[in-house]
Amino acid sequence: MSHSKRKQLVFTVKDKCRVCFACVRECPVKAIKIIRSQAEVINERCIGCGNCTIVCSQGAKVFLKTESDVKQILAENEKVIAIVAPSFPAEFTEIEDHRQFVGMIRELGFSHVCEVAFGADMVAREYRKIHDNHSTDRSISSDCPAIVFFIEHYHPNLVDTLAQIASPMVAMARIVRTKYGADSKVVFIGPCIAKKAESDEVDEAITFMELRNLFAQLNLKPENVVPSDFDPPQAGKGSIFPVSRGLLQTANISEDIINENVIVASGRVNFREAVKEFENEKNERQHLELLCCRGCIMGPGMSPGGSRYNRRQNVSNFVRKKLENLDFEEWQKNIDEFSSVDFSEQHEVRDRRIDLPDEADITKILQSIGKAELKDHLNCGACGYDTCREHAIAIIQGLAENEMCLPYAIEKLHESVEELHVSNTNLASTRQALKQSEKLASMGQLSAGIAHELNNPLGVITMYSNILKEEAPENDPIRKDLDLIVEQAARCKKIVGGLLNFARKNQVNLSPTNMTDFLNQSIASVIKPENIEVKFENRIKQPMANVDQDQMMQVLTNLEKNAVEAMPDGGSLKITLEDTKDEIIISISDSGTGISKENMEHIFTPFFTTKGLGKGTGLGLPLVYGIVKMHQGKIDVKSNADPGQGATGTTFIINFPRNLGE
Repeated sequence: MSHSKRKQLVFTVKDKCRVCFACVRECPVKAIKIIRSQAEVINERCIGCGNCTIVCSQGAKVFLKTESDVKQILAENEKVIAIVAPSFPAEFTEIEDHRQFVGMIRELGFSHVCEVAFGADMVAREYRKIHDNHSTDRSISSDCPAIVFFIEHYHPNLVDTLAQIASPMVAMARIVRTKYGADSKVVFIGPCIAKKAESDEVDEAITFMELRNLFAQLNLKPENVVPSDFDPPQAGKGSIFPVSRGLLQTANISEDIINENVIVASGRVNFREAVKEFENEKNERQHLELLCCRGCIMGPGMSPGGSRYNRRQNVSNFVRKKLENLDFEEWQKNIDEFSSVDFSEQHEVRDRRIDLPDEADITKILQSIGKAELKDHLNCGACGYDTCREHAIAIIQGLAENEMCLPYAIEKLHESVEELHVSNTNLASTRQALKQSEKLASMGQLSAGIAHELNNPLGVITMYSNILKEEAPENDPIRKDLDLIVEQAARCKKIVGGLLNFARKNQVNLSPTNMTDFLNQSIASVIKPENIEVKFENRIKQPMANVDQDQMMQVLTNLEKNAVEAMPDGGSLKITLEDTKDEIIISISDSGTGISKENMEHIFTPFFTTKGLGKGTGLGLPLVYGIVKMHQGKIDVKSNADPGQGATGTTFIINFPRNLGE
């Protein structure tokens, strides 16, 4: 049956696909399409080599099973002939006597069991004719269906060079129908998936693994069947056909480099290179013997895990014993009998090539995956394609995705990790700010209530203390007590005022402000000891911004004063003013003692202070925080109090919108 009309030979089990690109790497024609991170087989491009089913460690690639079709043929027909590929000794190594193996096949219901190796004997004679005819142009062997599909689909200009000789399977199908009747049904049993799509002259084809399943279903074992030999015609040297160079040995063709011009290539890499050179060099006397697998003994229909060399040895041992017991006269008689059978085969052009995209499009894709220059082309093969250029072409053709490039994917992963880190940092900062806002809101309500309740008694205390002070004589010792009462009442009033400022919810009074002049004014208003150096770095490009000057001045002077107090032994106070298009950024840094890690999360908490008793109320930084938030800005703190970790000091960074209120 025609491969173009055949059901799909290979499928993807999506639940098992891990997107390792092994199938893409092993597919000689790149008939694998990566779509939404799933590797799907494109039937129109597939040549049925089965490489993907072998290399997929997850079992995500499976081939078409036809066991049920064979069982139906056996159930509906009396004359069903099994033709067995000569690679069976490499598969059924546990069966010592091949006659037991034949007996097991007969038990399945086959009327006859014949050797495809005899078809190989006949086909080898045809190849020998081509080789002996020195006037014959160059040729490519046509016994491997995957190779034939490869030429028909992807090198259609070489179709005329394909040997017009049937494969051993097709040859044997014609022979058994000649001998046992044209009405016979023929089932091929072998190691190849592509055989399922090779020819309409075979009614069905199953692999050796499927044959094992049929044996298991009927519990057939070698010791439980009647041994029997293959039905005639008996094969000869054609039994060596499934190993690499088997065709040459069967046809007695030498590989002598000096006197012969035969090139043997097997395996997905080697056969493609041989075809490429054959196409480009156009040597008139060159003949190619090609196998898609590394010999039929390594076909995808064989059980996994077998050693190539052990399999080859098993076939060689079988052939040696066979030839020792072969009746050559009978074999020659069969050769003569079937020499009149037509073993020719016609091949068709079935072009499946995809046009190459424009160079500009290829360059664009390469740049999109970080391959802007030739030195960026790592050609690592991790994507399944041999080169970065091939990968780019496959992306344009819709066969691949950008993310298949491992270096590109790693780079994107690093970027994502970095973005995630930034997002996590921002989230943590936002959560902390939200936590602080909630805390300050609660404290603000409490502070407002306390302040209002304390203001009246404080006013009474202050008023009566002053009255008593005025009535007391100048030299009366009680005046000192009254001075202390007045002083402490004033201090309480100042604290209550701070509470009210902290708790207030009034709107900012915005006005256009030159931030350079504003910063200079704030610096001038703070008393600074001689042992403190003040540096003002003005990097602003556009100094104008909308701020509440009174409140923002409180922010700056408070932070600058705190910085000075943090450097009792002197140091450096650095104030930086810079901007972006939409933001004003102010940094106030000191080289002081720093803030310890355990205190960092409390610095904006009302009444928290690290200053000595009577030197601070703990309301300065909460007030700063509230004013910055009213300007729709944010304030960040970086500090180090451990000399072992580097220079100590603290930096406050304030960001707020330039055009607030517009």
